[in-house]
Amino acid sequence: MRWILLFLVMLLGVGEGARAQSPRPKNLILMIADGCGPASITMARDYARAVLGREELTLDAIQTGAVRTASASSRVTDSAAGATAYACGVKTYNGAIAVDTAGRPLATLLEAAKARGMATGLVATSRISHATPAAFAAHVPQRAMESEIAAQMLAQRVDVLLGGGWSYFLPTAEGGRRQDGRNLLREAEAMGYQVVRTAADFRRGVRRPVLGLFGPSHLPYEIDRDPEEVPSLAEMTRAALELLADDPDGFFLMVEGSRIDHAGHANDAAAHVREVLAYDEAVAVALDFARRDGQTLVVSVADHETGGLSLGRNVNGRGVYDWHPEVLARVQASYERLIPALRRSERPDSLLQAWLGLDSLRADEQALVAQATAEPDTWAEVVTELIGRRAVVGWTSNGHTAVDVNLYAFGPGAERLVGSFENDELGRLLAELMGFDLPALTETLRREEAVGESH
Repeated sequence: MRWILLFLVMLLGVGEGARAQSPRPKNLILMIADGCGPASITMARDYARAVLGREELTLDAIQTGAVRTASASSRVTDSAAGATAYACGVKTYNGAIAVDTAGRPLATLLEAAKARGMATGLVATSRISHATPAAFAAHVPQRAMESEIAAQMLAQRVDVLLGGGWSYFLPTAEGGRRQDGRNLLREAEAMGYQVVRTAADFRRGVRRPVLGLFGPSHLPYEIDRDPEEVPSLAEMTRAALELLADDPDGFFLMVEGSRIDHAGHANDAAAHVREVLAYDEAVAVALDFARRDGQTLVVSVADHETGGLSLGRNVNGRGVYDWHPEVLARVQASYERLIPALRRSERPDSLLQAWLGLDSLRADEQALVAQATAEPDTWAEVVTELIGRRAVVGWTSNGHTAVDVNLYAFGPGAERLVGSFENDELGRLLAELMGFDLPALTETLRREEAVGESH
């Protein structure tokens, strides 16, 4: 089946940038759309057509295949195991950060790049110590160990770190979450890092190495983001590429659209679609660089799908064979902002009109609002149902699902990324394309760990 798909890609030109017998890439940009399933892509494309006047997503031109996402411990992966599969080429248990099922460290693509003298970068809209970026630059048995992850990331001397989550870099006495008293921001400055915490400082210019943390936790959803306060994912991606591009040995950059996943967990359709579109803009930045550079492989993939999104659903007992993206365009805030405001409000109907564009409520909708007014803890479920009925979208879960996710590739080596892959298989293939020997580097890591434990 993979060879049939490869033939079609070459014949029809699908998967722009795929070429037979490409040279080894000098640079690798791995982009991860956390929680973004096939339905999320369709939702974003339909929204772009109906609301933005765009026929296609940037991603549509470079789709090459699909990825199967199971972890070693479950058919439904979490982000830690999913990212470890891509970073290390090995399946592990849910919650593991770049360690195998026995808890032993696994070398990552980023570490292999550093071992070759390449520049490295991690960009995310989550906390930079969150599961996906962590799996490229730390080794811990559980993803919740974010204070340790932050310390390990700094010790790795990653050249570019951009995202949220300064709370895990500061001690509790200084407004952070660290229990060990360490101020990693001061330590970073002592190591030569430029530390930036505001969009204004970021836009005044950054140099390598840089640690840019633009909030105490995850960055705001795109729907809520104030451009004056927080840079976009595309803006951070562009800055990272500008900083990494001049390295004569090449670079490795991982970019994560982290909050696609969070909106899926919340079943927040309006926030979700805008996160996918913001990620697609970052992909456009990466592709523009790769087209000009000619030596860069860009790969985009999700770690898993989140929410069990469906476009089309039963409304009032009957199946509706359509969905309405324009409904989502009227929504002005994420659940992260909206739900607390609704719980506090004495006039929730005015908020629903102003922030969701819901006026002239039908009788069934009025009943839902009355229910939530009487039981404020149900507001999230009620808003999901109100938007779902109007937009004709549905969700099956507040967690992850087991569906395959789309694979995209452009540049030298893209012709090898055609077909259906296991997630760990993709990680090993990326290492092969870059000429990295992850098993050998893993053995080195374990020897060093053993020596360290003996002292």
